[in-house]
Amino acid sequence: MYRGGPELMGCAPGQPPTNLVLRWSARTGEPIKSSAAIVDDRVFVGSDDGQLHCFRLADGRSMWAQKTGGPIESSPLVWRGRVYAGSSDGFLYCWDAGTGRPEWKFETGDRVLGAPSWTTSPQGDAAWILVGSYDFKLHCVDAQTGRRMWAYETGNYINGAPAVWRGHAVFGGCDAVLHVVRLSTGELAKSVEAGAYVAGSGAVRGDRFFFGHYENEYLCVDLEAGQILWRYKDRAFPYLSSPAVSGDRVIFGGRDKRLHCVQATDGARIWQFTTRGKVDSSPVVWGDAVFVGSDDGRLYGVSLADGRERWSYEIGQPLTASAAVASGWIVIGSEDGSLYAFSRPADPPAAQP
Repeated sequence: MYRGGPELMGCAPGQPPTNLVLRWSARTGEPIKSSAAIVDDRVFVGSDDGQLHCFRLADGRSMWAQKTGGPIESSPLVWRGRVYAGSSDGFLYCWDAGTGRPEWKFETGDRVLGAPSWTTSPQGDAAWILVGSYDFKLHCVDAQTGRRMWAYETGNYINGAPAVWRGHAVFGGCDAVLHVVRLSTGELAKSVEAGAYVAGSGAVRGDRFFFGHYENEYLCVDLEAGQILWRYKDRAFPYLSSPAVSGDRVIFGGRDKRLHCVQATDGARIWQFTTRGKVDSSPVVWGDAVFVGSDDGRLYGVSLADGRERWSYEIGQPLTASAAVASGWIVIGSEDGSLYAFSRPADPPAAQP
């Protein structure tokens, strides 16, 4: 799922290969703003062509594609053999992950651009899907049936994915408010004024929530206390990138063309890495490296320790999607309409006797 889990921390296990190479690319025909999800030997990704695509991880062969009524910017969630994604047509869709067979669709009142998340029901007997919509609401639906459990209304669009924290959904919206909503009832537990609209997703670690907003600040909120602990401000450019949180570090991109790394405790700067375009793509920490796309058309790998560039690959068109990492692979879509997959070089064929 988007950012790897319901806390949206953006971290992947293991270490990246030292010799990453492009293994395959697959075209969808229209720009890809959706971040892919990798499960077993399948890659799932949405496209502006209105389809949810499933490709084989090993070679990029198309396994199936299912059409919706609008572009899919939402990043898919794969859960127990099903894949869930929102569409600009206003529906949350559920398909069989193996075959692409439609299972159900749930209608919201407007576009669904953010990624769905999931949680266990309070009774522990079901899974619930959480997704925000441009109808100003966070929707909670039963994962099996698509039945509405509750909806919580905000004051404006919801662009990002909700994080899950101790029986609550946590998310910011275009109403410039951080909302903490009880999962059991869909009622507001607490709110924090963010100061500007929140266009991306945040990340939870412990009782802290990290997120950026459109008035050029990154914030850390103590969710238990409902208080802002620190604000990070550099140059006058918005932050739409979701953070990766690893150890004592919080890493995020900015429209100032930079990747920023700050201390989780107080927001003090550790390093910055400069690209040639805005960084709306959300970074992923993979072992001791950070991978992020840029509007300059490159996928970068930089050192988590000091922000020095280790690797890059020029695709040539903006990368606003975030990378997905699993099983030694890194996969990212581009606005050129293609999905790109990198790993170590393929093993040579075995010699014939």
